[in-house]
Amino acid sequence: MRKTETGRAAYHWDTLPAIPDEKGFAGSFAGVSNGALLVAGGSNFPGNGTPWNGGVKTWYDKVFVLEDANGGWKEAGKLPRPLGYGVSITTDDGLLCIGGSNAEGHYADVFLLRWKNGALETVPFPPLPFPLANACGAMAGKKVYVAGGLRSPGSLDAASDFYLLDLSESPEKWHWQQLPTWPGAPRMLAVAGVSGDSFFIFSGAGLQNGARSYLTDAWRYDPANGWTSCAPMPAPTVAAPTPAATDEQGTVRIFGGDNGADAANAATLRERHPGFSDSIYAYDPEKDAWSTGGRIPTVHLADAANDPNKSLWAPVTTPLTRWNGRLVIPGGEVRPGTRTPRVRTAE
Repeated sequence: MRKTETGRAAYHWDTLPAIPDEKGFAGSFAGVSNGALLVAGGSNFPGNGTPWNGGVKTWYDKVFVLEDANGGWKEAGKLPRPLGYGVSITTDDGLLCIGGSNAEGHYADVFLLRWKNGALETVPFPPLPFPLANACGAMAGKKVYVAGGLRSPGSLDAASDFYLLDLSESPEKWHWQQLPTWPGAPRMLAVAGVSGDSFFIFSGAGLQNGARSYLTDAWRYDPANGWTSCAPMPAPTVAAPTPAATDEQGTVRIFGGDNGADAANAATLRERHPGFSDSIYAYDPEKDAWSTGGRIPTVHLADAANDPNKSLWAPVTTPLTRWNGRLVIPGGEVRPGTRTPRVRTAE
């Protein structure tokens, strides 16, 4: 276990039992239901496949449950279809899974996963107005917000969609409201966060006419006042675990992400890719200020040809959730084309 200082927070890092898949998954859904940790869906490249040697990306429908940190994962059931890269929101009633994609396309479906009396229940919710994958989302109070993403696999432009589902209303009134978008660029793979009643969208990848960019801007949505700009981030945090962690003082913290440093050389680096950022950034909404300090503990093997799952990396394209007082980052992508079954925790 290692300790990382960041601003006012001191994190003790550890791991939970690994997800029972040799490769692990990126883009999974993850959250908590009735005290159990759920991880569902996602994708990987089976066998020895990678994108540059002909590997075929495969999506999964398995749902895993961990009821005890000292126990083991078990397969709890299946999603309605193989699915990944949607938005994960833990509600009082279970894990809300929003949108996502698979080999067939992108989806607007929304459903709740509930672990109850040793069985998995799937409850349909109102669908999004449009299909979305690679979006971000978070819940402030009883309000679920979803922002950005891609509407289809072939999209040349990121989406500026911004939706609200108010769970404080009676279920028969639940519907997705389309809200005014943030003033900045459309984006995908952004990080969502909340502090009080406010929703935040941080960084992300811009996509316009097929050209991708790494963003550092940040925006705050307040239900009473709409959108305002925040101080820009110290560096991009594309696809960092989301939603971001918020402490009792309302400070929002973002763990890692793709800062774009190796983006131009990713195709040639391949198995020599050094992995993604291990930086931790903290945002104070009252001061509208960022601070840096501490890093995600990483231990990389000297020989990159070895199995990276035996070492510790800073993952991207994975949710962040809270479980039994811990922040949990399950699986994820640790370098292009490579997943991990490792489950990182911080408390």
